[in-house]
Amino acid sequence: MSNDGKPMINLDRYYSRTGYTGSSDATLETLADLVEHHIAAIPFENIDVLLGRPIDISLAAIEAKLVERRRGGYCFEQNRLLGAVLATLGFHVENLAARVLWGRHENDPPRPRTHMALRVTIDGEPWLVDVGFGGTVPVSPLRFNAIEAQPTRHEIYRIVPNGDTSTVEAHAGDIWRALYEVSGTPLLDVDYEPLNWFTSTHPASPFKAHLMVARATRDARFSLMDGRLTIRHRGGSHEQRGLHIDELETALADIFGLAVEPAWRPLLERLAISS
Repeated sequence: MSNDGKPMINLDRYYSRTGYTGSSDATLETLADLVEHHIAAIPFENIDVLLGRPIDISLAAIEAKLVERRRGGYCFEQNRLLGAVLATLGFHVENLAARVLWGRHENDPPRPRTHMALRVTIDGEPWLVDVGFGGTVPVSPLRFNAIEAQPTRHEIYRIVPNGDTSTVEAHAGDIWRALYEVSGTPLLDVDYEPLNWFTSTHPASPFKAHLMVARATRDARFSLMDGRLTIRHRGGSHEQRGLHIDELETALADIFGLAVEPAWRPLLERLAISS
């Protein structure tokens, strides 16, 4: 998977977690199918960050949390898990770091590179793979070396080269919106430790300020920001509503597949819409 060794993971348990029953051959078709199953089954979420719990991004801890305990996680957990699965299957995988541009205003200072993505090379062609970007996560692998628009089941994406970096953009409404600027230089697993520490503990991290939960299926995207649920359907329609505390717990369980813990209740009460 990276220069510091090839991780191995229990594929049977991962397949059971994601409902994947397809091929284990290291092909583009397998890669696309794995991405689709992963983002439909394992939600993006930052609950532990908001609770002040440490985020352990060792592979064993990620596998225990996301696979065995059926939780979700954010980019360092999600992409490390999928990267390990792909490496175990024989894919050539490299870890990349990215600077998030989504939501940034023109005069805002630059942000640190606190996002993880993957580069997967198949038959000499590099593909961007990312299952950890929340509500706008690409639902399919994207060609790294193609500047034209790339349709997926949901949004249309493009990757714009810019020297040593590339900007990943999504077509939203009538405009292109930048998601992040990704560096082409591979990182070691250990390089993500300070990035993860910043993201999970620094007061300036958005993950310390808001509940963010997301999941994408073939037919819809489901996103939760604090106490507000948004559902975007493939046809373009969308619905949004605020959730009271009991509705919030129900959404976490029924829509995002999380086993709600009693310890979450004070946090959820603070974030839910008041009656």
